[in-house]
Amino acid sequence: MNDNHPASQGPTRPITVADVLALPVLAAGQPKVVTGMPFLDRPVRWVHITEVTDPASFLKGGELVLTTGMPLPQDAAGVRRYVAELADIGAAALVIELVRRYHRAPDTLVDACRRRDLPLVTLAKDVNFLEVTQVVHSLLLGNQTEAMRRTQRIHEAFTALTLRGAGPEDVVRAAADMSGRTVVLENLVHQALICEPSGLTVEEALADWEQRSRATGPGDTTGTRGPEGWLTTPVEYQGERWGRVAMLPARTAGAAFGPEDITLLERTAMALTVARLIHPTPWERTAHRNALLDLVEQRHHSAADARARCTALGLAPDRRHFVAVLVDLHAVQRAADTESRLVQELSTAGVAALIGELAPDRLGILLALRTAQPWRPFVERLSGTVRGLAPKAIVSVGCEVTDLTDSARSFREAARVAEATPPGQSLPRHRSFHELSDIGLRRLLYALREDPRVQGYTERQLRRLIDHDTQHGTDLLTTLRHYLDVAGNKTTAARRGGLSRETMYQRLRLIERLVDRDLESGDQRTELHVALTALDVLRAD
Repeated sequence: MNDNHPASQGPTRPITVADVLALPVLAAGQPKVVTGMPFLDRPVRWVHITEVTDPASFLKGGELVLTTGMPLPQDAAGVRRYVAELADIGAAALVIELVRRYHRAPDTLVDACRRRDLPLVTLAKDVNFLEVTQVVHSLLLGNQTEAMRRTQRIHEAFTALTLRGAGPEDVVRAAADMSGRTVVLENLVHQALICEPSGLTVEEALADWEQRSRATGPGDTTGTRGPEGWLTTPVEYQGERWGRVAMLPARTAGAAFGPEDITLLERTAMALTVARLIHPTPWERTAHRNALLDLVEQRHHSAADARARCTALGLAPDRRHFVAVLVDLHAVQRAADTESRLVQELSTAGVAALIGELAPDRLGILLALRTAQPWRPFVERLSGTVRGLAPKAIVSVGCEVTDLTDSARSFREAARVAEATPPGQSLPRHRSFHELSDIGLRRLLYALREDPRVQGYTERQLRRLIDHDTQHGTDLLTTLRHYLDVAGNKTTAARRGGLSRETMYQRLRLIERLVDRDLESGDQRTELHVALTALDVLRAD
């Protein structure tokens, strides 16, 4: 999301006890926190002034209670009851003024507040409680108004995403940007399909994902769950559940999830439902494709991030050998259909892999193998499936690597093999796929056929010979090819061309004069052989 997004400024933080104590109107009373220092981050919902012995009956929870201490019970049991009622109702804190009745907090009050984790704050100087309530209530109302505005912005932002047909990646990214927290979409088997980190690295967000996710129990509604306190909500349509989206708490202790986070996550789930309905590609396939592209283009921030992401997608962490496979369909078969068949084949074979469409008509597969697993039988099996669907498809294989982050090197090698393999290229003996060792001169020149240097070299070497054939109706180019194919054996070349030896000698002398080369020189014959092979490749292309 860009900086101009209407809801990209983060949720409004609730006003806490610590915030109120820092206000000038209260700071003037020299507040001192006697108990409950760890709980000063409690949100304050309202301020209540009380001079009665049972203030809890007038509270609803979240109030900052202000008192001069006048109504405090005289006996210890009464003080404990007074504090217990405040704690049970959920009061945010108790603030007592040490000016009229007390000049130090009673020990019984301190002990009772400490036992119930209720923050107790004393004021050494007189404070206008009415002015405190006015200031704090103004801030609270302002916060509520801003929260309403932000909630409206959230609805508008997700409505805009839905109307423009945003995909699931855009939706999850928007949720992370708006909330300032990490947001993860997972499927029903606890595989993390999309992760947009915010305040966490991918590794921190996705480490041991399946185990952590299973510990975070399911729920039919939006709520905070599990030992880590994830905020989760299901993604479903007409009773069919597809997965769930989770918002993770910040790395350090901070504000708890609030109503805006709940609204945002629920709108995220709704937008994901619409995205699933209008984008038929399964989320798993999209996740595999994006993970592959990150590996191929080395877009991950660290090796640990790459491993965590692939492991969270279901790639077993014990895999130590990786091989890249490219399948070029050349528009003879729908990539989606081929991908589905290959996914089934890999599942049947029990092979861990990532598979996705890297480019139009090109599928990428990353085989993840255990140390003792040979990769060739699996590639042969995949190639057989591909050829059964698309006989003209080309399967290219890269080198084996021992680190997931090195898979880009394997994909680069597979891509070089594919570049040097023209459609219709015959397969090597006893193999149904192509690899780097298959690339000879002709296929190397095929890969370089669009390079102006190769084209220019070919033209310089053979132009005069081609022009002579065109102008005089001769076929000296074929004669030269026969001669070079038999490594300069004139007798054999004459026999191949159906020529007498004398005619062959005459033609070779003419060729030497036209191309200005000595055909007895091995180096110069090699130069012409390369040029002639390049010409054949260029003409065939």
